[in-house]
Amino acid sequence: MAACESLGAKLKHRLTLQSKVRTTDGQGGYTEAWSHVADLWAFIEPSKGYERIYAMQAQTPITHRVTIRYRVGITTAMRLLYGSRVFEIKEIINPEEANVSLRLLCLETQ
Repeated sequence: MAACESLGAKLKHRLTLQSKVRTTDGQGGYTEAWSHVADLWAFIEPSKGYERIYAMQAQTPITHRVTIRYRVGITTAMRLLYGSRVFEIKEIINPEEANVSLRLLCLETQ
């Protein structure tokens, strides 16, 4: 019980969880959009920064660890929004398999 209480005190960022939805366009194709799944309280912690070259352009993505309360159904096909910031979920960790919290390893994108 104490672990849950201390976790709740750390969760100070309000995030939106989204999943990708495909809608047919009526001509054999589809369009993709992001759909609201839930609003979550989270703790965002910068993990590391690095620079890379992609398509001959310098990019500087920053990876983050996002801790949330345990929730069933989160996948790496989803993303998180924090204001205008977008975090792609790359890995999902259930610490100690305790089903108390999830640690989401994310890549912030522009």
